[in-house]
Amino acid sequence: MTDAAGLGVLIADKFEDSGVEALEALGCSVHMDPNLGPDTIADAVRATGSSVLVVRSTKVPAGVFEKADGLRLVIRAGAGHDNIDSAAAGAKGVPVCNCPGMNAVAVAELAMGHMINLDRRIQAQTDALKEGHWNKKEFSKAGGLKGKELLVVGLGAIGTELVKRAQAFGMKVSAQSRSLREDTARALGIRLIDYSREALIEALGRADIVSVHVALCDDTHELCGPGFFAAMKDGAMFINTSRGEIVDEEALVAAIETKGLRVGLDVYEDQPSEKDCSWKPAIADVPGVSLTHHVGASTDQAQLAVAEETVRIVERFVESGDALHCVNKDQLTSGAAGAGA
Repeated sequence: MTDAAGLGVLIADKFEDSGVEALEALGCSVHMDPNLGPDTIADAVRATGSSVLVVRSTKVPAGVFEKADGLRLVIRAGAGHDNIDSAAAGAKGVPVCNCPGMNAVAVAELAMGHMINLDRRIQAQTDALKEGHWNKKEFSKAGGLKGKELLVVGLGAIGTELVKRAQAFGMKVSAQSRSLREDTARALGIRLIDYSREALIEALGRADIVSVHVALCDDTHELCGPGFFAAMKDGAMFINTSRGEIVDEEALVAAIETKGLRVGLDVYEDQPSEKDCSWKPAIADVPGVSLTHHVGASTDQAQLAVAEETVRIVERFVESGDALHCVNKDQLTSGAAGAGA
């Protein structure tokens, strides 16, 4: 058990006021600085005497754990945790936790938004009218989503929420996922794709729309490369709201040019870690793409849910020393605090 009184919590990103208030109600001393970055977090941890670090998009490299000896817990206020060097944290005995599923609906909604935009060319229509050009003849050309075959690659919480929305639009859904079982697929009313590269390639050839929802790891780095895109139908849609490094962007651009793929992206290979800066992805110069600013999880509803889960993780840590949703259990040094579930 940990004494919450005076437990320092450093929040290095924007965070809901309700979450801050709830942490303070636990007895924690909360310090929030959304302007912190990879090079300044360690000094801030030491200066505030914080034991718990909470981040959203801010990167937490190995150097933070080398310098900030007082850290006992790191929480990623979101699902993915590739912005945190979990191995380095584990080597120092620091559990890293995430908030799985809290932003699933928000990301699924954005994926659907990209599909609708690509089908109806909403942004292009807006741009044409702003430029004073009425072109009902051209923009009346749209296939519609009803009856289209959607392939979901990765069926975690986000993929599952996307299935529900796609089915509400009358789409036929298939999915491939490492842990997806036949009975689960049957209950969801979707077609199960065997977990193999060969089965995936075959499924890509049938799909009108492909939406990717896998975590970034060695197995998924550039999962969507030349062979992946070559297997897709000409003119099919490709949506990525997971991580940019999952896609070989050069191969994607080539597929847009040679196969007429329609593409919606929320994430990019080399996107900046800064929250507001001058930057343009190379793919932005390709006509007809639908692009957003890695904001899939950024709805008020999602952030409230993430804040509540973050507070629950801290509360569990205070009560029992357990690290709820710990993602680096296997990397924690022997006897490290917070290695529980």
